[in-house]
Amino acid sequence: MNIYNQRIMITGAAGGIGSELARALAEKGADLALVDIDANKLGQLKRALRERGCKVDVFPCDLAAPDAPQRLSEQMIASTGGVDILINCAGIASFGLFDQQTPENMEKLWRINVLAPMQLTRALLPQMTARRHGRIVNVGSIFGSIGFAYFTTYSASKFAMRGFSEALRRELEDTGVCVTYIAPRYTKTPLNDGVVSRMAQAVGMNSDEPSVVAQHVVRAIEKDSKDYYIGWPECLFVRINAVLPRLVDGALRKQNAKTRPFATQE
Repeated sequence: MNIYNQRIMITGAAGGIGSELARALAEKGADLALVDIDANKLGQLKRALRERGCKVDVFPCDLAAPDAPQRLSEQMIASTGGVDILINCAGIASFGLFDQQTPENMEKLWRINVLAPMQLTRALLPQMTARRHGRIVNVGSIFGSIGFAYFTTYSASKFAMRGFSEALRRELEDTGVCVTYIAPRYTKTPLNDGVVSRMAQAVGMNSDEPSVVAQHVVRAIEKDSKDYYIGWPECLFVRINAVLPRLVDGALRKQNAKTRPFATQE
């Protein structure tokens, strides 16, 4: 898919991957609609991109609010006429013992990571199918194919996004609208600062910079990829886990033992 002149909405645009993705797509000549809860960071990113000649609109929005996706889609359509590419990049993480997670935090994570992108997709889809042109890009995770201990709620949400992407892709076949699911591995973003970062170093977890992930996302869009997994040997582990998950149980046992002390930290 040619990105030039495409109208692209990015949620979570002020975050680590989202902001780098906005810069990468701006270099390709896209018209951007940037969404994030942090209005200040959105404003800074807007100014920086406009100085480079990019057409940018920003939409501060808290996607955790139940009616936010519908209001956002209506505002977007009224402002720009719709989008060609929707990139569901916004997300929050959860790390720790599952029985210590609060119902409120679990619900918020599920709303931002799963319900908001599904609702936003549903709201923007009709104008794509009417034009028989468009793409939904869902940023998932390797954790959406391999369930990692102490990331239970987060993994569950990314498994859901992978299933949503697969089912929607099959439903939209022959409509002109495509679905791309992208699964990064551990990425060095502010989302993963603190105890998660220390844990990743302790267990020797492979990682990528946000700018690297952003370039992969751009490549996946340009190649019309259906599923795009980032990182080796993580891509191999995904395949093994799909066929022989109990083998992966044993392979992760030592890592789980090293991870647990970090998961019990407050």
